[in-house]
Amino acid sequence: MYTNTSSRELLMLAPLGLSTTHIYPAFVFGTLTYLIIVFCNLLVLTTIAVSKKLHKPMFILLINLPISDIVGATALFPQLLFSMVTQNRQISHPACVIQALLIHIYGTGNLLILSAMAYDRYIAICCPLRYNAIMTPLNLVRIIIFIWFLNISLIVTLIILVARMQVCRTDIVDLYCNNPSLTKLVCEDTMLNNYYGLATIVLLMGGPLLVIAYTYAQILRTCVMNNNNMDARRKAIQTCGTHLVVFLILQINTTFTLIAHRIEGASPSIRRVLGISVLIFPPLLDPIIYGLKITELKENILMFLRRNVFSTQF
Repeated sequence: MYTNTSSRELLMLAPLGLSTTHIYPAFVFGTLTYLIIVFCNLLVLTTIAVSKKLHKPMFILLINLPISDIVGATALFPQLLFSMVTQNRQISHPACVIQALLIHIYGTGNLLILSAMAYDRYIAICCPLRYNAIMTPLNLVRIIIFIWFLNISLIVTLIILVARMQVCRTDIVDLYCNNPSLTKLVCEDTMLNNYYGLATIVLLMGGPLLVIAYTYAQILRTCVMNNNNMDARRKAIQTCGTHLVVFLILQINTTFTLIAHRIEGASPSIRRVLGISVLIFPPLLDPIIYGLKITELKENILMFLRRNVFSTQF
């Protein structure tokens, strides 16, 4: 749809394709999913914050993941659920820009956080004698600040580049707002946006992929060579396997979603399913995977629940 629209006009998100009989079941399911995501991520975050035994570099880095997951889920679900119950898919341009900003900060943040966690495990397993000297509290703070500074500065620039342009279309091609769908509303020259977007993809997706590949290859080599301590080897592989599963879920979904936006013949339905899964499955699965697979975290979560939840019932 073409129109001379200003940034104050309403945009139209892609239809959900729900029949009248399916709207309220979908609303209830979406609400429960969002509540589970928030509860599980807050549980992991709170457990790490209050448990002194977990005040270690790996868990201090991990605490950033539920924060990022809550940001991503909150950017999607409230607006999605509201549009379901009102059967109105309109969204203002400023709200669309804010949603795109938060969603991209979530996706990029997760990739960078998982890269930092992989680096921490690499130092712990491959250079154990130097671990305390490298992963000092000061260096840990520097890593966390660098992650969020790089994330926010690059994504804010990305969104500003598209938000400053005059839009002449009102139909968003996805179920939520993101940079590719906002760019498709613009009738001006978007060459700068395209070059910056490609550079950002290479840096923020290729960089973490290289870090993960290198660190895990070194960790695997160290574990294979170390036959003396089988228990430590098993724990190392289990922890790293957890990181790898979480990383691959996000990386694969994000990669195919971005590729689908650049292929003219790509199915819109498949692109939308992949796009929405990026915002549902990682926030839902991250706390469950880490809570179940990392024994130390699982034990402290159960202890926290017994002390603060179950004990209040009696």
